[in-house]
Amino acid sequence: MKTRLSPPSRQSLDPIEIASRDEIGDLQLRRLRRSVRHAYDNVAHYREKCVAADAHPDQIRTLDDLRRFPFTTKEDLRLTYPFGMFATPMESIVRIHASSGTTGRSTVVGYTRADIDAWAGLVARSIRAAGGGPGHKIQVAYGYGLFTGGLGAHYGAERLGCAVIPISGGQTEKQVQLIADLQPDLIMVTPSYMLVILDEMRAQGIDPARCSLKAGIFGAEPWTTSMRGEIERRLDFDALDIYGLSEVMGPGVASECIETKDGPTLWEDHFLVEIIDPATGAAVPDGEEGELVITTLSKEALPVIRYRTRDLTRLLPPTARSFRRLGRITGRSDDMLIIRGVNVFPSQIEAQLLKDDALSAHYQLEINRVGPLDEMTVNVEMRPDVFLDALAMKAVAATVRHHIKGNVGISTTVRVLEPNSLPRSLGKAKRVIDNRPKD
Repeated sequence: MKTRLSPPSRQSLDPIEIASRDEIGDLQLRRLRRSVRHAYDNVAHYREKCVAADAHPDQIRTLDDLRRFPFTTKEDLRLTYPFGMFATPMESIVRIHASSGTTGRSTVVGYTRADIDAWAGLVARSIRAAGGGPGHKIQVAYGYGLFTGGLGAHYGAERLGCAVIPISGGQTEKQVQLIADLQPDLIMVTPSYMLVILDEMRAQGIDPARCSLKAGIFGAEPWTTSMRGEIERRLDFDALDIYGLSEVMGPGVASECIETKDGPTLWEDHFLVEIIDPATGAAVPDGEEGELVITTLSKEALPVIRYRTRDLTRLLPPTARSFRRLGRITGRSDDMLIIRGVNVFPSQIEAQLLKDDALSAHYQLEINRVGPLDEMTVNVEMRPDVFLDALAMKAVAATVRHHIKGNVGISTTVRVLEPNSLPRSLGKAKRVIDNRPKD
């Protein structure tokens, strides 16, 4: 068994992490008033929305008064592309990131020097929560560039005093070589790409459980409890969840604590969160699933008020820190698939696949329209250390099909494939191929 990383001492935490809920609320209210006023005064597009909703910064007397204000959506950032949602002049901007724009025009995000400083501090706090600290080596396998993951992780790790190995995504053989040669303690990477690295370790004859890695901080895409279990089993280490999105900041909005691993702790001194019904926009009680809405409390360049993330989750009470936690992201409201009238999320299919020890977490869903009906084919690879003949593969496919029908409620075709049959991603995995007509 490896020596695991230890939780940070109470003395090493930021005082606000262990403050009372009243102290946290008071800080949030002060920062909320300032952030809403900053957006209202300096972002014409958002001010027009507030005027239309009869909402004014002077109306904020309690945190609940935020509900008077209109939501911000990704469409607002696209309509004002590229810089229309910036609240500071360009002379104050020191960095620009942007989304990939795969579903439309990119969303552009700006940062002042103070924004970069705050972001680095929150990622450092997140790494510390995972057991990292000065003297540890961290391999950053998130992509660098316009994607916020690589540079966000990099600056945070350096802020904490860690030695950063900035390999970025890709170069899988090199990733494995560096793990073997440089002996990093932690890795920051998407969970789907970690599976690719694990496959490469096996191909090189390396036992992942004997490598130097003691913990991984995984983000940028939803992943199931089953996938966490597989990664932890193969590496014999702690896999922790970090949450963020570029429109709000990047990685480090919330992150799991190693002593509990019970959902990402929200850094509520910088973000005010709500959970709403995605269909109506109405608030739902704590503990019930809905869409996550985030208001930034300290951003200068791009303050966002009530930003609809489309991520589906629950708000949970505090445990390791005084801040509340996020439940596991079950999917995105805009990633939901409707198959013959049934609402389906890829994570639901993944959970059924990983019930079978013969199957890996490499899968892809293909959707076609045959006549008037939609049909889903689930393509999933066998584990590389499992050997099945054709008859056994058909039996596994039938069992999985039965589980999906019974637990998700749709009929599917399941194809069990040989290892390395599906395309590999160097970042976020592409789980769905939707071939249905768009009209």
